[in-house]
Amino acid sequence: MSAPPEFPLLTARWRNLVVVNYAVDPRVVAPLAPAGTELDFHQGQTFLSLVGFLFEGTRLRGLVPLWPCSTFEEVNLRFYVRRSAPEGPRRAVCFVRELVPCRTIAWGAKILYGEPYLARPMAHCWELDEPRSPESGGRFAYRWKSDGAWLELAARTSGALLPLRPGSIEEFILDHEWGYTKLRDGGTKEYRVAHPRWEYWQTERVEVDPRIAAFYGGALGNALAAPPCSALVAAGSAVSVFPGRRILP
Repeated sequence: MSAPPEFPLLTARWRNLVVVNYAVDPRVVAPLAPAGTELDFHQGQTFLSLVGFLFEGTRLRGLVPLWPCSTFEEVNLRFYVRRSAPEGPRRAVCFVRELVPCRTIAWGAKILYGEPYLARPMAHCWELDEPRSPESGGRFAYRWKSDGAWLELAARTSGALLPLRPGSIEEFILDHEWGYTKLRDGGTKEYRVAHPRWEYWQTERVEVDPRIAAFYGGALGNALAAPPCSALVAAGSAVSVFPGRRILP
């Protein structure tokens, strides 16, 4: 008997993802990996990524607009893991912190997925090179407020949109179908995020407010104080986020 069809819990469009990557000592992020997963590596390195983007048109079960806001900014800090499965390794992301501007959204994400969300005042600014042609790129910035100061993550694109090249660092960073969460009791939650392979712009300039390192602090902050090893801006697409399930213990 075939399995019943799976329906997404949440649908939205993720737009203009600024992704800034830092090579990190595996010992910094290994303790954060959920049980049952292991760090994922690309050419012998593992990474932290600062990611800013816009959630747009968010709906529950594809029907009900997410209350109280369906369009909002998010900035997250994430790293990369994998987990063995019968069909092969499941390549995944794990989040250190996810920032959104709405307390209700942060609370709901914690309840449903156990994710480390935090509500902060946020804003974004897109300066498109050709306003009538979003594919032309431009400067994309995401900001959040902390201790009375606005911290900004931004990137200026270069050239035309590019497809992901197999085996590239861009594919490693962007092509993940799974997410894993380390629960407070030591358990692990797994969920799937479906979207097509994204196109991306290369960047000619990246702007990371130096106070962001202090915002995260500790060994993570030290990693973010170093120059990034790569950056890109992904155009994004429609996405479907499926219900999470506890896999361990």
